[in-house]
Amino acid sequence: MKIAVLVSGNGSNLQSIIDHVTQGKIPGEICLVLSNVVGAYGLERAQQAGIATEILASKDSGLSREEYDIELDKVLAKYEPDLIVLAGFMRILSYAFVKQYEGKMINIHPSLLPKYKGLHTHQRALENKDTEHGVSVHFVTAELDGGPVILQAKVPIFAEDDETILAERVQQQEHVIYPLVVKWFVEKRLTMSDGAAFLDNALLPAKGYAAEE
Repeated sequence: MKIAVLVSGNGSNLQSIIDHVTQGKIPGEICLVLSNVVGAYGLERAQQAGIATEILASKDSGLSREEYDIELDKVLAKYEPDLIVLAGFMRILSYAFVKQYEGKMINIHPSLLPKYKGLHTHQRALENKDTEHGVSVHFVTAELDGGPVILQAKVPIFAEDDETILAERVQQQEHVIYPLVVKWFVEKRLTMSDGAAFLDNALLPAKGYAAEE
């Protein structure tokens, strides 16, 4: 099964997935790493691993969101991915693009969805004096950060935490759960149907696999 990974920056989650593929823990192939940012370090990670890269710069492109996504689809079509993994891809995708790849596209979001959709999740958790925070992997749907949750990981928030410390703690969990979800999909254990996520043909609860009741 072929995997395309879309990045905008450092690509640490990409690296975790590359490592799992290289080690044989994910029985698939990363066929493409694409970035909308020229010079994104994620591209360097891909090149070091011998993975094909593409740049489709969004800054100053003059394209509308819909026009950009048409070009994005043209690039993806050349590689025919079975799964699209958004790994820090900092763009809101158009409705038509999302519908086209629905059930074949996943994203990782640094909060315990449905809490804190959008940006600045660590800051918001600290400001609200939450005692726990975390990360969610979900299928991508037309609702921003609103697709069915597949898997979450929780981390504690301590009194002395700042955004940097909390982000690092969350990212450690990201590197564990994202490759696992990719593995499930590649093994054809994970599917999406009628707006819900299923693992081994069992409907996943609202907060994903192994959620605490």
